Amino acid sequence: MRAWDDLYPLPVPPSWVPGAAVGILSLHFIQKLLFPYFWADLRYLLKVVTYGLRVEMYRLQGRVVTVLDKFVKLAEKQPHKPFLIYEGTVHSYQDVDRRSNRIAQVFLQHETLKKGDTVALLMGNEPDFIHVWFGLAKLGCVVAFLNFNVRLRSLLHCVSSCEPKILVVGADLLGTLEEILPNLQKDVSVWIMTKDSTLPSVHTLLDKIEAASEDPVPVNQCSANNLKSAVLYIFTSGTTGLPKAAVISHMQVLKGAAGLWAFGATAEDIIYITLPLYHSAASLLGIGGCIELGATCVLKKKFSASQFWSDCRKYNVTVIQYIGELCRYLCNQPVKEGEKNHKVRLAVGNGVRNDVWREFLDRFGAVKICEFYGATEGNICFMNHTGKIGSVGRTNFFYKLFFPFDLIKYDFQKDEPIRNKHGWCEKVKKGEAGLLISKVNAKNPFFGYAGNKRHTEKKLLCDVFKKGDLYFNTGDLMVQDHDNFLYFWDRIGDTFRWKGENVATTEVSDVLVMLDFIQEANVYGVSVPDHEGKAGMASVILKQNTSLDLEQTYKQVVTYLPSYACPLFLRVQEKMEMTGTFKQQKFRLVDEGFNPSTITDPLYFLDNSKKAYVSLTKEVHEMILSGKMKL
Repeated sequence: MRAWDDLYPLPVPPSWVPGAAVGILSLHFIQKLLFPYFWADLRYLLKVVTYGLRVEMYRLQGRVVTVLDKFVKLAEKQPHKPFLIYEGTVHSYQDVDRRSNRIAQVFLQHETLKKGDTVALLMGNEPDFIHVWFGLAKLGCVVAFLNFNVRLRSLLHCVSSCEPKILVVGADLLGTLEEILPNLQKDVSVWIMTKDSTLPSVHTLLDKIEAASEDPVPVNQCSANNLKSAVLYIFTSGTTGLPKAAVISHMQVLKGAAGLWAFGATAEDIIYITLPLYHSAASLLGIGGCIELGATCVLKKKFSASQFWSDCRKYNVTVIQYIGELCRYLCNQPVKEGEKNHKVRLAVGNGVRNDVWREFLDRFGAVKICEFYGATEGNICFMNHTGKIGSVGRTNFFYKLFFPFDLIKYDFQKDEPIRNKHGWCEKVKKGEAGLLISKVNAKNPFFGYAGNKRHTEKKLLCDVFKKGDLYFNTGDLMVQDHDNFLYFWDRIGDTFRWKGENVATTEVSDVLVMLDFIQEANVYGVSVPDHEGKAGMASVILKQNTSLDLEQTYKQVVTYLPSYACPLFLRVQEKMEMTGTFKQQKFRLVDEGFNPSTITDPLYFLDNSKKAYVSLTKEVHEMILSGKMKL
């Protein structure tokens, strides 16, 4: 053996190899220790840059490629692939393309629409919502998505603010139409998704679609000249006032459509959309995301917690969307066998609480929760690509180069950012809550609201850190921790001041729902005569077959909350009012206050002298108003 070794000696590695190996291992451990998210951040950043470069290449080539253009190409490339599944019926890419062509032809023949005109769409979740949307987009129209939960005065406000030439209404919303028809502007042409109508001066659409041609409309009719031109109006939630029509450009649609791809979805995925299509999460991220991938989506008329997982199994769903409290609704369903027996791998959305996040994963299996942050009209977005529970996303030096933003100090009493003696805003430290603002520039523009210059200007902050700079005010308070994870803290409007301190409603509600008899808590501030600020009040929903334990509730709030944050008033309701996007409705509750003479729900008051919650009677109410009862 020795002779063999002499004849063929083993090669001796150069002296630097062991040192290099030790160096590489050391760097690996240092990276893991000091920069644990380096590779995850790099992968995400490369995706963002890749997508941006692709759009920029199109621009340099003189091409403007929109999401609609991508859909038309897919209809040619994969005509028979299912694009939309609705109530068991499959609509292929070709089917949707041809029916949207028919709708475009109807309006081309019967109306004097020109490129850039606005058409308002009042429809629920159904395939024809998408057909009408795409058909009008093929004519170069701006489509305004109306919230079908809004009625009467608010709905008329929405219609007038976007100044449409035409209003298209779904067959199941004719009652809503009848309510506003007498007061609707006379120059708005009304079309309904039926074959016949008894309403005066209203056109029917279904009969004309059947007779229309499937031929595409002339290309020059729908081709976009600029990615910054408006293509949609999407109304922001009107929980604290009348809704505002956010102007959505082709560029914003492209960015929204890239969301599912950025989280790792592919063309083989099947996406389940239960959110209302008038909302950007369903239309841009859901439908737009499906087109970006070339995938299939399952559309639900209305979210149903009891049917959710059976639908996922029936249609082999792999990606679901959530918003607000949807995940909690699923967790509140009775436990059944085989709840982890599904193919869902990604859940994309925003607004899930930490406790619900953990319960969802424990109960329904290894689903990756892809939480993100982004306002409909905003110019900044964060994505939690690491799966850190509770976080809405991550930032780093490179991300801020592409999307400049800051968290600044905010004065809640004056309801405005704090400025120093030089007139400049001040950044908060890591771990402190601050108002999220994002820089407005050519790469990250803010397009404002249709028909409301005042609201547009109100969302902008000028001369923030230096003369002439311009930032978009998100109205959201965020916290950035020392690992650069971002957490949503509260809305400015949902934060109230009491005893000289700021109270975050989410913090209070999170403490209350820890009690095993409280299912949901909606926290807000109410005005008390002769008192500065607003006193905390919580409307609670009790779990089935339970009662409100006042002693336990008192112990809970005084143990986990500072004295100024403990809700002074409790209201027990049977049902919580929600907005169309599953957010708690606070406006009416704030307006009703804590008066037992006008509120029929059980009311309770935190009596500090008795160290307990007591029944809020008319006598106690009078003592509070007269100042005899100390708050």
